[in-house]
Amino acid sequence: MSRVLEVWFLGNRAGRFVQDDSGRLSFAYADAYLAGTSPWPLSVSMPVRAEPYGDRIAKPFFSGLLPDESARHRLARWLGVSDKNPFSLLEAVGGECAGALSLYPEGMAPVPENAAAMEFLDEDRLREILALLKQRPLLAGGDDMRLSLAGAQDKLAVRRVDGRLALMRGGAPTTHILKPLIRSDGDIRDSVHNELFCLTLAARVGIPAARAEVGRAGDEPFLLVGRYDRIIQGERVIRLHQEDFCQALSVPPENKYEREGGPGIAACLGLIQAFSVQPVPDRITFLKTLIFNYLIGNADAHGKNFSFLYGQGKPRLAPAYDLLSTAVYPSLSPKMAMKIGGRYLPEEVLRRHWHRLVPDTATARNALNRDLERMVAKTLEQARKLAEELQTQVLASEIYGAILGVIESRSERLLRGLA
Repeated sequence: MSRVLEVWFLGNRAGRFVQDDSGRLSFAYADAYLAGTSPWPLSVSMPVRAEPYGDRIAKPFFSGLLPDESARHRLARWLGVSDKNPFSLLEAVGGECAGALSLYPEGMAPVPENAAAMEFLDEDRLREILALLKQRPLLAGGDDMRLSLAGAQDKLAVRRVDGRLALMRGGAPTTHILKPLIRSDGDIRDSVHNELFCLTLAARVGIPAARAEVGRAGDEPFLLVGRYDRIIQGERVIRLHQEDFCQALSVPPENKYEREGGPGIAACLGLIQAFSVQPVPDRITFLKTLIFNYLIGNADAHGKNFSFLYGQGKPRLAPAYDLLSTAVYPSLSPKMAMKIGGRYLPEEVLRRHWHRLVPDTATARNALNRDLERMVAKTLEQARKLAEELQTQVLASEIYGAILGVIESRSERLLRGLA
């Protein structure tokens, strides 16, 4: 027997997400939604039409709403379902997803925001949650917690009200993403400090990026990242739609790395050119973000870490998010998620490999050289200032110096013309 989840989009019942008897997935827009005035598509991969979208399109898109890798495994284990069954996972946690989507069983509807239950979090409860997230991702499986966030890292969506953090029940919209320190048996340390540094630095060098700050539960720091897909209007929280590049290209999240079939730089630039409402500035920002990721040593800039953000139904490149210097952790692979000029290893990337990202003309190469040199100068200047500022005024850590060392080393190679 088929199973159905109703897909709510910007407050409207947009369609039905179906799992058939064989486990195959499909999505069809609702007739009433299609009959509305200028209905928006859920994805550039699913233009508005009456004909259903089958497993090849529906599965990557809806799977992309869920956590990745080990976080998905732990979520599935906690819920007692298969981690390879996105339908069952979304049935449990699909109320508050990235973007403007909510998924509910037939007969259920989103809880009106003014009727949603809210649990304010004191310091003791925050400490409890930070400890609990590793065993119970997204706090799923109880207390009417219906939220899902993509990505491999443990995290939790919360709402900030008058400076206080709160859990929202029943899939009500949230405003921030809470990220605890990554706990591992290896050398991954001070992840909160690392991401705070990288996100703040991106904004200071002119790359639109999610706003991040540090919170504390006793002695335990956590990162609090403002959701760029939410707007606060008085006491209301308005959802904005977004989708990551893997969803837009119908690439399963498990194939997000280029070497595993995920999108590379050319595919991302092509996607921006084809669908962005502002393709030229978005292509420039995308290339600047690539340079920035190279400089800070972020090897994990895969297709799920770039997104479209929708305004009035039209996509543009979303602010940067999930920025982390992976190069400061020797246990992590140095291979970049996307090739630069055919090279995965950063030490193999020469200037001629960067030139392959632009048209084969002297004008384009010279323009890229200027962009590289400007980005190096600005990143070095701002990184040195920021490292001192965070160390003395916000949250001390040796990780800032380590990231600065990566930036200085890679900047020197670029300026010497060896990279």
